[in-house]
This record gives sequence, structure tokens and C-alpha cells, in this order.
Amino acid sequence: MFSTMEELKNACSQCRKCALCETRNNVVFGVGKEDAEILFIGEAPGENEDLQGEPFVGRGGKLLDLYLGGIGLDRKENIYIANMLKCRPPKNRDPKPEEMDVCIDWLRNLVHIMRPKIIVCVGRISAQRLISPDFRVTKDHGIFYDKNGTLMMGTFHPAALLRDPRKKGDCLEDFLKLQDKIKELGIEI
Repeated sequence: MFSTMEELKNACSQCRKCALCETRNNVVFGVGKEDAEILFIGEAPGENEDLQGEPFVGRGGKLLDLYLGGIGLDRKENIYIANMLKCRPPKNRDPKPEEMDVCIDWLRNLVHIMRPKIIVCVGRISAQRLISPDFRVTKDHGIFYDKNGTLMMGTFHPAALLRDPRKKGDCLEDFLKLQDKIKELGIEI
């Protein structure tokens, strides 16, 4: 276990635990307020993220930022955003289970250092890994689960919303539920 975010980031930037290190441009560790009480976790970096070294950039990132801003959240001020994987899978394919297995310790260390009160799983892959293997975004989105004292919620991935804009209203409802939960817990944003 690492005791500081800086130690964790430095170690992660040198990671060679799986073959994804061979094709990455950047390790995409995460971005945001390092002691935030709200942590968003996606699946893996895409092409833009790999090039820029930051999660959720490009069209999907802009859409996520709109939802965040709508409830007073900002990736630079009061939340932290990371992914299950720190390196881009080729052609933006879904992460393989064995890749998530070797990368999960980076995320566990991050959660240990941050101690967030709320974790929002962005998309099916992170929700199935962190909340339940049976999690279905279309059915289970917006529901809070208590996992070892941390509240977890799954919602739609922005890329899925760009493919199917009819789900944008459901995602907005999830963010409004998140806003209510933030107020209920007295989290300062």
C-alpha cells in the first residue's frame, strides 16, 4: 500500500504488469481534487485519453462535464475521475478480465488514500466489477449500494449516451439523485 497520491502516481506511471504498457502513449492515472469525497470511475482510456493523459476527454468528456456542472461538480475543484484500467486497450475494445485483475490494485490504493464517501461507476464495465457482476446499467442505474461503508452508484457511460441520446434523461435523473445524496451526506462541494 502507498501512503500518498504522489507515491501511487509515480509507481503507476512505471507499471509494466500487462501487455497494454507496450502500446500506451500515457498512463492515464486520474484527474481532480485528490482528497475529494466523490470519485468517478470509468472503464479504460480511449484514444484521446491516451494521447492527453487524462480520463474522459473528447466528446464523451464534454458531455460528462455538462452533467457534472449541472449539479455543481467540477473535475478540477471537487471530484476525482479515474478508470479501471490506466492504459488504453487497442482500438478501444472492452478491458479484458485479466487486465482489470492486474490493474485493480492501483484503484484499490487510490480508494484507500482518498477514502471517498461516494463512488460513481461510469458505465457497465466498472459497475459490474465494483458493484455486482449482475449489474445492468439500463435497469440498475441511479441506485445507491453500500459497499463496506462507501456508497456506490452506477450510471451510463457518456459514449453510450452519444450513441443513444434517448438515455440522456435517465442519466440526468441519476445525477440529480447524486446531488440529493451529496446534500443528504453533508458533502461540501
